[in-house]
Amino acid sequence: MPQFYLPGPWETEKPNFLTPELAHHLRVRRIQVGEYFPIFDGKGQVAQAKLLSLGNKTGEAELSQIRLDTHRESPYAITLAQGLAGGDKMDWIVEKAIETGAQVIAPLQCERSVIKLTRSSDAERAQKRLLHWEGIVQAACEQCDRTVLAAVEPVQNFDSYLQKPQKAALKLLLSPDGNKSLYSVLMGNPPQDVVLMIGPEGGYSPEEEAQAQTAGYQIVSLGSRVLRTETAGIVAITAVHSIWDLEMQNRLK
Repeated sequence: MPQFYLPGPWETEKPNFLTPELAHHLRVRRIQVGEYFPIFDGKGQVAQAKLLSLGNKTGEAELSQIRLDTHRESPYAITLAQGLAGGDKMDWIVEKAIETGAQVIAPLQCERSVIKLTRSSDAERAQKRLLHWEGIVQAACEQCDRTVLAAVEPVQNFDSYLQKPQKAALKLLLSPDGNKSLYSVLMGNPPQDVVLMIGPEGGYSPEEEAQAQTAGYQIVSLGSRVLRTETAGIVAITAVHSIWDLEMQNRLK
């Protein structure tokens, strides 16, 4: 059974009320009163919930075995700075980025982005997209058993993002024209917080790449083949884990 999201703070001495969304999921899965189901609060806490009642829009559950469980989170934070992609590609990117382990997703309005979401007239559309992507993050965490919800930042212009202070010292822009490989950079650095910047369809313009370099980004390549925007970020995140994840390295020895 997949885990379900129930935001905290949780009650320990009395029943917890279910959100309408969770109540709907339990009805769809035909969870009966008296049965148990796993929950998480999006901040690393997990518990077993016993269903006490279930109505059309809410219900009650009693929680037990509450504990902190973040073993699926990496000790280093991966930020995916993703150029806005058209159609439903962004939905797919957000979902797969969560499944592969990104902790932050930063949608960027770039020169070659097909959709535009940073004009003043786009504010309502941008907010709806943000809420939609946050819903995808929640569903992806439920599916892949992550217990900490990744953050989705509001859509911002490429220029503005470059000026924003970053916690990560290692900042990488992925480009087919990169003069060094992602592999060599990761092998040459210890595991640490990292920003992976991926362009939209058509990639970044030469001017944007030059701006990024000035802002401290290294221009790196994923290899000789040109990947689609919805593929590049997922490949890059997976590469980071495969090189830096000590547990995986130990298993392969």
